[in-house]
Amino acid sequence: MTPLKKNHTLSSEFIILGFGDLAELQFLFFGLFLIMHLITLAGHTTIVLITLIDTCLQTPMYFFLRNLSAIEICYILVIVPNMLANFLSRNQRMPFLGCALQMHLFIALGGAECFLLAAMAYDRFVAICNPLRYTLIITRALCLQMLALACISGFTLSLTLTTLIFLLPFCQSHVINHFFCDIPAVLFLACSDTQANEIAVFLVCMLILLIPFLLILFSYGFIIAAILRIHSAEGRSKAFSTCAGHLLVSVMHYGCAIFIYIRPKSCYTPEQDKIVSLIYTNVTPMLYPMIYSLRNKEVKGALRRLLVNHN
Repeated sequence: MTPLKKNHTLSSEFIILGFGDLAELQFLFFGLFLIMHLITLAGHTTIVLITLIDTCLQTPMYFFLRNLSAIEICYILVIVPNMLANFLSRNQRMPFLGCALQMHLFIALGGAECFLLAAMAYDRFVAICNPLRYTLIITRALCLQMLALACISGFTLSLTLTTLIFLLPFCQSHVINHFFCDIPAVLFLACSDTQANEIAVFLVCMLILLIPFLLILFSYGFIIAAILRIHSAEGRSKAFSTCAGHLLVSVMHYGCAIFIYIRPKSCYTPEQDKIVSLIYTNVTPMLYPMIYSLRNKEVKGALRRLLVNHN
C-alpha cells in the first residue's frame, strides 16, 4: 500500500472523542447544554425578529446587531448539535470532508463575527465622537459593504486555512480529543511537520482576532475620552449604555478565542481546550442577547411593544 493510500484510508473519517471520560455525567451534560442551546437560539432569534419588525430599531447599530445574532445562530448550529449527539453516543464518527466542512464554517462564521464586532465599534466611534456627521458617514450602503466585507473576509481566510490543514497526512491517529473539529485538536493528529501550518494559523488569527480586537480597543479609547468630555451625567450615562454591551461582548468573544488559538502547538492541552471551548461555544453565545437586552432601553422597549401587540 502506498503512503498516499495509507493516509487516505486512515483519515477517511475521524472519531470525535468528546467527553467520553465522563460517561456517568453524559446525560446530565446533554440536558444542561440542550437547555442552554435552546435559550441561546431563542435569545438571538428574538433579537433578529425585533430589529426587523420594530420601526424604532431601523438604525445602523441594530442592523449590525441583527446580523451579528444571525451569524451567531449559524455559528452555534455548526457546533452544538453534534456536541449534543456526542453526549448520547460516545466516540461519534465524523467523515473526513464533514470534519473539514465543520472547521471551515466554524472559522468562517467566527471570523465574520470578529470583523462585524470591529465594524460595530467603528459605528459607535462615529456616533459618539462625530455625531453631527453620523448619518453622512454611516450610510446604509456603507453598512452593507462592511457586512459583505466581514463575511467575505471570514470565508476566504477560513477556506485557505482549512485547506492547508486538511492537506496534511493524518497517519498516526484519527481520534480527535475534542467535541468538534477544532484547529489545535486536528493539527495535533498530523504526522508530518506542521510548522508552516502553525504559522498560517497564527497569521490568520492575527487577521481575524488580534487586529480587529486592537482596533476595537483603539476606538474605545477615543470613545471613552469623548464620553468623559460630556458635561451632563445623563448624557454620559446614555453614551456608556450604548457602548457597554458591545465592549463586554467583544472582550468575552476575543478573550476566549485568543487564549485558544494564538499559542504554539507545544502548549496544546486537550482537556483545558475543551473546557474553554465549552464556554466559548455555549456559555458566551447564551449571554450575548442578555447583555444587549438588559443594558439597552431601546431593545427592552421594543420587546415590551412586541409582547403588548402580540397580546
